[in-house]
Formats: sequence, C-alpha cells, structure tokens
Amino acid sequence: MLALVAALGAGHLVAAFVGIGASPYLAVGNAAIDLTPTWLKDFAVSAFGTNDKPVLLAGMAVVMVLLAVVAGLLSRERPWPGQLIIAVFGVVGCLAVWSRPDLGQAALIAPLVSLAAGVLAFRWLHHAALTRGVSASRRQFLVTAVVAGVAGLVGQWAGTRKDAGSSRAAIGPLVPAQPAPPVPADADFAKLGTPPFITPNGDFYRIDTALVVPQLPAQDWSLRIHGMVDRELTFSYDDIRRRPLVERVVTLCCVSNPVGGPYISTSRFVGVDLAELLTEAGVQRGAQQLFSTSTDGFTAGTPVSTIMEPGRGAMLAIGMNGEPLPIEHGFPARLVVPGLYGYVSATKWVTDLELTTWDAKQAYWLQRGWAEQGPIKTESRIDAPDGGVAAGKVRVAGIAWAQHTGIDKVEVRLDSGPWQQAVLSAEVTTDTWRMWWAELDAAPGPHSATVRATDRSGYTQTDRLADVVPDGATGWHTITFTAH
Repeated sequence: MLALVAALGAGHLVAAFVGIGASPYLAVGNAAIDLTPTWLKDFAVSAFGTNDKPVLLAGMAVVMVLLAVVAGLLSRERPWPGQLIIAVFGVVGCLAVWSRPDLGQAALIAPLVSLAAGVLAFRWLHHAALTRGVSASRRQFLVTAVVAGVAGLVGQWAGTRKDAGSSRAAIGPLVPAQPAPPVPADADFAKLGTPPFITPNGDFYRIDTALVVPQLPAQDWSLRIHGMVDRELTFSYDDIRRRPLVERVVTLCCVSNPVGGPYISTSRFVGVDLAELLTEAGVQRGAQQLFSTSTDGFTAGTPVSTIMEPGRGAMLAIGMNGEPLPIEHGFPARLVVPGLYGYVSATKWVTDLELTTWDAKQAYWLQRGWAEQGPIKTESRIDAPDGGVAAGKVRVAGIAWAQHTGIDKVEVRLDSGPWQQAVLSAEVTTDTWRMWWAELDAAPGPHSATVRATDRSGYTQTDRLADVVPDGATGWHTITFTAH
C-alpha cells in the first residue's frame, strides 16, 4: 500500500510540471470517464448527481488499495508478484496519459516516474522487511511515507498554482453594448416555491466530463476558427472583449436531466454573436457542423444551420450574470446556443472551432450513442409543494420550458381528475423558462399532482416516458403529497 502511495505521489509531483492531467490517478480517472458505457454514466449521474466525479475517484482509491493488499499478500516471500502488479498499474497509467488529447508526449514522464517510484519503493521496503528486522523496516516505512506524502502535497500545490482565478479577477466589469431588457418582477413565483428567474452563478448546474477544472488564464487563451472556411481566424481574449458585447438571457438544460430533474438554469450571458464570427471567417458550402474543442480535449458538434439561423442568438460567451464566466463554467470562454442541449452546443473552456461535416468527425457524445442534433424538448416540472400541506386549496408551482419556441400553456391535475390551466408568469424571451402556479382543491389524505406544458407550436408534451438517452427524457412530472 505504501509503494502505491509513493508511486501516486511521485507521479503527481511530476505532473505538476508537465500537465496536471498527466497525474496517473487523474489520467486513469479521465480514461474511466471516457470508457464508461452509457448506461453506467446515466446511473452515476442519476444516483450521485454532481458528486459523480468524487465518487469515481473514491471508488478508484478503494480498488487500488485492495489490489495493493493483494500484491502484498502474494509477495510475502518474493517481491516479483507485487512488482508485476505495480508494473500493470504503470502500463495502465501510461496508456491513460497517452490517450488524452490535451496532453503532449512529455506528459508520459509522469506515469513512467510513477512506475519507477512504485517498483523501487516496493523492492526497498520488501527487502528491509525480510532482512533488516522490524525496527529498521519501520524506519524505512516512515521515511517512505513522509517522502510520498510530501511529493503528493508539493505536486498538488505546484499543479494548482497556475490558477485562472487571478486572471479572472483582473478582467473587471463586462459592459455590454446591447444589454438584455430588464427581467419583469412577475417573471417568477419564487414566493410560491419556484426558483428565482435568474439562477445565481453558485447555483447554476454543472455537468461536464472534466475531472479537474481547467485553469486557463485569459492572457493565454485564444480561439481558432478553421476548416471549411474562406479564411482561418484566431482571436485573443482582448480581441473578443474589444468587440461590441451583447447580453442575452438564456436557459440552459442538460440532456441528462430526467423528468422533473434539476439540471436546468438561467443566466444573463455576455459575449459576442457566434454567427458574426463565423461569417467573418466565411462558412463554405457543405459545412454541416461546428466542431468545438475544449482546452481539456472535450468535443461537441453543433449544427451550422442552427447557429446561422437569423434570430437564434448563438454566442461565444465570456460573462455570466454581470461578471466574467466562473472558472467551473468555462472561463475564459464558452459556447451558448439557445434551444439545444448542452452536449451539442455549450462547450466550456472552448479554444477551437472547426467547420466540417457530420461524416468527417464525431464529437465526444456522438461516439457514445447520443443523438446528432439535440434540440431541447418541451418539458415541465413541479417545484412546490414538497411535503405535507393543509387540506383545502393547495398551491402548486413550478417551471416549464421549450427554448426558442416558447411556452403557451401549462396544465395541472390532482390525482386522475380533470386538467386545470395554470397561471403563467411574464414571458422574458422564448429562450428562457417560464414559471407557473395553480390552486388544487385537495381533501385530507394522500394525493398526486401532475403537470404538462404546451409550447407555442401547439405541441403538448407527451406522457410517454423516455430515458435521457439518446436525445433527452420525456414524460409528465408527478409528485405526491399528503393533505392534513
């Protein structure tokens, strides 16, 4: 077990200088995320929510410890079984680092050093335990523990010192040349249990594949637009900031959001019009997707026709709710395309945009069986009540959304009774959620409440339950409560 700690500590220390993602522990974790089958990813998100990554790391730690114990038990007389298992660990680490698109060849130094440190530490401790007695081996045990711990801590400190926080703090206010209209006071029914209309940055949902949040200072960021364009363009952060900024209020939703789920939020995004940037590059005939790449290697494919659609409002965003993007939400820049699920449209930490075809390249989630286009489906949710209530008139409240189409009607029903039309909040834009409330007459006892929404196209959401894979969940959200 101590040889394992020594190996991980050494690898983490070296990774601080060649790329923190090269730390064998983190690299294997990222590989596990990439290789996990879709059904298991869905289970992890549904079971652990935004804690799925800490659970993954904890699970890896448990597996490693158990294998280390097995290695020790098999090596009571001879060191080679333990060394063989450590070698397997090292090969897995090297393969994980090699597979990362955001790491160069120099990153392989980290898992190789980790492998060497693990083998040498194990051999040293094993030899001491067999030949030098308990007291001597105890001293070597303590020395190894201290050295491994210090290496890991120094690696963690050095690897995180390139903190984008100071760069973000130096940005200052982002003043849009085209501010969004004020949000009306009756745009939400927060007093009745709905969320506030604008989601605070700290409460905005976060679903992504980044095991470690990328730290990219604004001065080091650039955006390349290339591929099927008339002219390749590269923008620095200052180039984007000096352009006339626009502010748009947009509701984003994750395709992993189950019926009634929490992965939906609304923000005031500040940035530049994405279609304008692409027009400057000159989109060539036949370009079908905008293949966007994050600084950590994540990719997404967005339909070019949707981005270029007049009035769509697709953005390269650099601000969120009056301040620069939070680091965990994509600082320095991210994509925001109203009406599309995030997995095809909302690349964070974006650094590369390539105009191409669907056949030429497949983005991260398409390779894992998700749909190509990803339009957000018309859905609704009940937020209140969330427990027991007094019998009689019971107020239910919630949200509905049909981004870029708009919500025209929300209906609720008690148990299996008739549908009753709800009161809608003021509409801010068709790209945002809409709040609602209604009163139901509930006699004492247990009850259920169900909601459905109708969008501006006349479509009423289906009651057919569908999983989030491959293009988003469907179904009516139902809650239960007891009236006293």
